[in-house]
Amino acid sequence: MIIEGKVLIAQGGGPTAVINQSLVGAVLEARKFAQVTKVYGAINGVNGIVNENFHDLSRETTHNLEQVAMTPSSALLSTRDKPDEKYCKEIFKVLKAHEIRYFFYIGGNDSSDAVRIVNQQAILSNYELRAIHIPKTIDNDLMINDHTPGYGSAAKYITNAFIGANLDNRALPGIYIGVVMGRHAGFLTAAAALAKKYEDDGPHLIYVPERVFKIEQFLIDVKNVYDKYGRCVIAVSEGIQDEKGVPIIASLMDKVEKDAHGNIQLSGTGALGDLLGKYIKNHLNIKRVRSDTFGYPQRCFMGCVSDVDRNEAREVGEKAAQYALWDNVGGSITIHRTGHYSVDYRLTPLDLVAGKTKVMPDNFINSECNNVTEAFINYARPLLGSEMHYAHRLRASKVPKILNKKE
Repeated sequence: MIIEGKVLIAQGGGPTAVINQSLVGAVLEARKFAQVTKVYGAINGVNGIVNENFHDLSRETTHNLEQVAMTPSSALLSTRDKPDEKYCKEIFKVLKAHEIRYFFYIGGNDSSDAVRIVNQQAILSNYELRAIHIPKTIDNDLMINDHTPGYGSAAKYITNAFIGANLDNRALPGIYIGVVMGRHAGFLTAAAALAKKYEDDGPHLIYVPERVFKIEQFLIDVKNVYDKYGRCVIAVSEGIQDEKGVPIIASLMDKVEKDAHGNIQLSGTGALGDLLGKYIKNHLNIKRVRSDTFGYPQRCFMGCVSDVDRNEAREVGEKAAQYALWDNVGGSITIHRTGHYSVDYRLTPLDLVAGKTKVMPDNFINSECNNVTEAFINYARPLLGSEMHYAHRLRASKVPKILNKKE
């Protein structure tokens, strides 16, 4: 059955360096089909849908779309709205009024759940709608997917940042703490491990939310590394938590900020790095301790895009249009690894993805809970793409001393 009508595409949640590839892939592929009467883009995600804030992309030039595809962040702008059933009923009402028959939403966990609920509304109303979720998140925490578009480029940024931090720390030794995004999943923080080339390279310690963080053991770990190398580089997920599931930032601070959804504010503050640094100074008597919170540059850094990530983001957008318009079905596009390195794209039922969170598997985290394993390295390295550059060291021989031979 061929369904004639309009296509509506939206982007939700945190932007990424490659999210516009998915947008452009879906737009260009959808415009090939005769049953598509218009291709709309919703400004500010689901918020733009309920407010009927649409732009007509039907006659946007291919050249300009390709330029937009190479531009990080959400070209259609985004939203942090988390639609419930009542909200989704309003979305569906707008889709029906505008004769939208194909709805593509590019986003993460919450976005997939919105697609699921809207699809249910269409079924209950006996309205022919093909709703497809297109995966996107730097957190890499979507179920069923081997990995998600946006993660590879963010991981490349983290890897490069820690290459630089390690080189700096080697030149002027001390303690360095880098705090990385990741409330529940540690995939992005774990990518710091890809910065290591030589045996004594940092990061020497990596802490992720999937393991209980114990401040006493943390101090022991830091001291052991510092005693061995005279320095220590540490990667920490913003979402590390204690044995009760309380974020460490909350247990170390007297007063914590919360976001609009009641979650403890983890991003946008350097508090966690400062607090851990203070603990090290006070308990290990190490003076040179520095910390950085990487923040928003992780998401949309223009000079650090993975070509693998870019190509896959484009293809999931294309596949969404193909499944909806060729096969007349809805669901969630998922990425599946089929070789070293190759992937395939499948359509997965929305119930298996929507509103769920994938975390790092046990075999990716070492038994000491302070680093990652070779299994993670092998998993993540291909995702950084073909244009990674690693640091090198001088190999010149040492010149014998003349005046201070005994030293």
